[in-house]
Amino acid sequence: MTCDEAEVLLNALIDGELDAGHAREVEQHITECPRCSAAFAAYQKMSQAIAAADLRYSAPAALRRRIEAALPQAAPSNVRPMPSRRSVLRGFAMGSAVSAIAATGLVAIVLRNDTEQRLDTELVSAHLRSLQAGHLTDVVSTDQHTVKPWFAGKLDLSPPVIDLAAQGFTLVGGRLDYIDGRPFAAIVYRRRAHVINVFVTQNANTEHRAAGTDSIQGYNIRRWSNRGLNCWAISDIGADELNEFGEKFETAARLNSEG
Repeated sequence: MTCDEAEVLLNALIDGELDAGHAREVEQHITECPRCSAAFAAYQKMSQAIAAADLRYSAPAALRRRIEAALPQAAPSNVRPMPSRRSVLRGFAMGSAVSAIAATGLVAIVLRNDTEQRLDTELVSAHLRSLQAGHLTDVVSTDQHTVKPWFAGKLDLSPPVIDLAAQGFTLVGGRLDYIDGRPFAAIVYRRRAHVINVFVTQNANTEHRAAGTDSIQGYNIRRWSNRGLNCWAISDIGADELNEFGEKFETAARLNSEG
């Protein structure tokens, strides 16, 4: 195992996310490599410090009072006239219809959100699998003109492959991944010792969808859609850095497509 491979897996080892075989490989490398041993000790110390820190925050009482003051005041408890039977039945019918429509919409939203969350979880799992030795890339190159043509004939799409080395995000290569029973293009970048996987698949909707962010199992996710492609950037770098990467990637991809 090389130092580059070990560095990528150190955090996964600390979090107990490696299988027994890869855990032994990393542990063996650490015992033989002073540099990786020092990095592992530093990561452990940082992890322990975060776990020991009390990061809870209690809102001040003044905030509660301001929120309560901003809420609508209860209507006066005046005696109201008894509604007629017809108005009660009409209100009941209207309420039932509105409830049915609302329930249908709510179910659709819940199902859509559940599908998106399940896919996000599978993408994070694919990201973790890629960190295992020999799984990160099928084509190794820092040249976008080598990585992009490699996908030709393997997918029904041409994924954007962007050179962001000048911005501090180094292209490493690419691979073909299968997630949720579908083929995905995975474009791989590095930010210092951290890996960024950009997963790309086809989308029937060509409209632009603004980026959204999330975090699963300690990994940050940035997702967006544009020109018939769905994209997810996943890494353990900070959310701000991942957003910076995503914005630069999106901007460069849009300029390339327009050019």
